[in-house]
Amino acid sequence: MADDAKRLMQFLYALRSAGVTSRRVLEAMEKTPRERFVPETFRDRAYDDVPLPISCGQTISQPSVVGMMTQALDVGPRHKVLELGTGSGYQAAILARLARRVYTVERHRRLAERARRLLEELGLTNVTVIWGDATLGLPHQAPFDRIILTAAAEDVPRVLIEQLAEGGVMVLPVGQTDRVQKLIRVEKTGEGLDYTELADVRFVPVIEGLAEDPPE
Repeated sequence: MADDAKRLMQFLYALRSAGVTSRRVLEAMEKTPRERFVPETFRDRAYDDVPLPISCGQTISQPSVVGMMTQALDVGPRHKVLELGTGSGYQAAILARLARRVYTVERHRRLAERARRLLEELGLTNVTVIWGDATLGLPHQAPFDRIILTAAAEDVPRVLIEQLAEGGVMVLPVGQTDRVQKLIRVEKTGEGLDYTELADVRFVPVIEGLAEDPPE
């Protein structure tokens, strides 16, 4: 128990050191058991500030990046949020503790099914996990107060801007290669779009369509 408490304190200290200062975001991340979202092989490293591999050739982002993106998204308790790229479900679990409703889309069926089961086990009933093409967004549920993209697009996708409510915020990595990417915050106003560069990041690229998952 003492080791767990120490590990959690180090985890929160690393988040604060990376600039994650929002009390609501820190509390949401503290309550979300990251070890449940990583393969058993890596569970002893679940609270290290590093990305870790998950199935289907994907990764779970390092906690400081998750915290930075969540803080920039500025989610309120009445917001409807769209996440594109469910992955392990970790980001969706944190958003679920902050928002009224979360929709998350994943192109890998295996990842979507695992995330859905895990989120249900954690009692996060305000999340809907959808197996689908994340590049299309979720037009039948639009508009969204907040949109977060967890894979790098070459440019800010117009289709997602159209699904963002006026006054809404979108956070996403943008870059044409995995070596040069910027984390961008986009706010949609009555006059147009306001862009803010937040940090250099490195994400897997956005891929259109549904994935053909490799065998287990």
